[in-house]
Amino acid sequence: MAAAFGNTCYSSGSEGEEEEEDEGPEGYRKGGYHAARPGDRFADGRFVAQRKLGWGNFSTVWLAYDTLLSRFVALKIQKSARDYAQAALHEIELLSAAAKGDPTNTKCVLQLLDQFKHAGPNGQHVCLVTELLGDSLLRLIRYNRNKGIGLTRVREICRSVLVGLDYLHRELGVIHTDLKPENVLLVSTINPSKDPARAGFAPILDKPEGNQYNGAAISFSEKMLRMRARRAVVKISRRRESLGGVMVDLERKRSLDGVSMKCKIVDFGNACWADQQSAGEIQTRQYRAPEVIIGSGYSYSADMWSFACLVFELATGDMLFSPRDCQGCSEDEDHLALMMETLGKMPKKIASSGTRSKDYFNRYGDLKRIRRLKFWPLERVLVEKYNFPAPDANGFANFLRPILDFAPESRPTAAECLKHAWLN
Repeated sequence: MAAAFGNTCYSSGSEGEEEEEDEGPEGYRKGGYHAARPGDRFADGRFVAQRKLGWGNFSTVWLAYDTLLSRFVALKIQKSARDYAQAALHEIELLSAAAKGDPTNTKCVLQLLDQFKHAGPNGQHVCLVTELLGDSLLRLIRYNRNKGIGLTRVREICRSVLVGLDYLHRELGVIHTDLKPENVLLVSTINPSKDPARAGFAPILDKPEGNQYNGAAISFSEKMLRMRARRAVVKISRRRESLGGVMVDLERKRSLDGVSMKCKIVDFGNACWADQQSAGEIQTRQYRAPEVIIGSGYSYSADMWSFACLVFELATGDMLFSPRDCQGCSEDEDHLALMMETLGKMPKKIASSGTRSKDYFNRYGDLKRIRRLKFWPLERVLVEKYNFPAPDANGFANFLRPILDFAPESRPTAAECLKHAWLN
């Protein structure tokens, strides 16, 4: 459905599929988004906007055509307010370092190709030009109906992500801090027809006459009505096809056969140098490491925890930990309880090591407000809930379990994981 690129999602769904909600018109004001249109030129005419791929709180992302090198690229246009501009410059700093250290483009990290500033009615916007990648791992999971993508494909993806993490951690000294399925993109698309180069898409080089972007802007409400109408037409046509005696259901014909699982890590808007960590909480909730929750500091091993959560999700279609507020306890406490139900009790020394430990644990290292934990270890979860054969469950759990160690310093590095027998 969506692939994240620097705090921005870009849609790669097919017609009739649920689309990302539009960003709405309120963001198009001073300090906000730039109102780009197909055919608009950037960087003295070099990059020509083709179509909007998606949006996020910080920016919009466009498919663009590089007229100098005759190739399609992704163009990220940041909001113009000062805080957004500073965030973009930070991301450029990190991506520039990554590109400089990877001249052969083999380190499985998004390649920054260019950057510039663009003046528009809402202010000056920092713009990033990157290589054009395919669908996100989240889109891949949903494409396979949240049933897991098979361990062979999971291994393939693991190799790419671990190569990227090893490069970030060991060579660059960068902690990503927000690794999740949205922030890893396949190099190719699930549907080749969505790849403009492979599909023979003819680039737009001038503003098309009479398109919806010329003249009066289409209203947000009208756009939503048209989108719903398109969905209704597709649903009706599918129903008619089934009534004709031949079920022409593209959803059932979905297959990942032949799709390359090579992928790259993207979205460095929240990343940091290991020796220049920003204050505050990191990581998206479901992929957050225990040391971050209790406030005991973090390092590269926090990315490894997120990696293990991501890999479990690829294999099963479900999040490993999906906490929520419960009666008499917080989301953080529920999260810690879920961890301990799967991984065993957190050692007292670790439980008491954080600045927020006293909020959650008593002096014995037990949770204050959640007393009855139901232990269901990883191997049994894989067998009993997801019907993995016991040998597959044991091998997979043997790979994941060390990465999910409560002691951050005990987790294997990305380089060590690449040598694990389960991957080889």
